[in-house]
Amino acid sequence: MKHDSKQHPLANGTTTIENLAQAVFIVNRHAKAAPNPKLLYKLKHEALKKLIEEGKAKKIGLHFSKNPRNSQQQSDVLVECGRYTFHIPPIKSDFSELPHLGKLDIGIRNPKTSLSLNQAKSVLQAYTGISEVKPPPSNHKKGQHPFQKPIFKKLGERYT
Repeated sequence: MKHDSKQHPLANGTTTIENLAQAVFIVNRHAKAAPNPKLLYKLKHEALKKLIEEGKAKKIGLHFSKNPRNSQQQSDVLVECGRYTFHIPPIKSDFSELPHLGKLDIGIRNPKTSLSLNQAKSVLQAYTGISEVKPPPSNHKKGQHPFQKPIFKKLGERYT
C-alpha cells in the first residue's frame, strides 16, 4: 500500500467544525454496519450535542424517521454541522421549538470524506472525553462453564 507524503488534515491535531463533522459522518456511517454500534452511536450523539451547545451546529427541524421503531411514525431531529447534516433522537422540547419538515429528501447527501474510522473515533473521543472501555478478557463465554473432560464409567457404575 502506498503512503502519501501529505498528512490528513486531522493528523496535526486541529479540530475545526469541518473536521468534527467529517469525524461524525465516518463514525455514523460505520455504526450502521458495526456488530456492536453502541460506542459509535454514543460518540456521534455526544459530539453533536456538544457542538450544538457550543453553537457550532444547529438543529434545523424534524423529519419523519425512515425506520420507525414500534410506532407508525417517529420523528428525528435534523442537525446541520458545517457542510454535513445528521439525525439524532428528539427531546421533548424539540417538538414545540422546531418546525416539522415532513419526509426526508433522499436526494440530499453528505459530502464524501477520506477519513479512517480509527482517526474519526480518536478525534471524537478527544473532543467529547468519551473513551472506549474494553471488557477484561475471559477464557470462556458468559453463561458457559470451562471445558471439562468427560468421565467414562463402566457399564452399571454410578457417577458420584
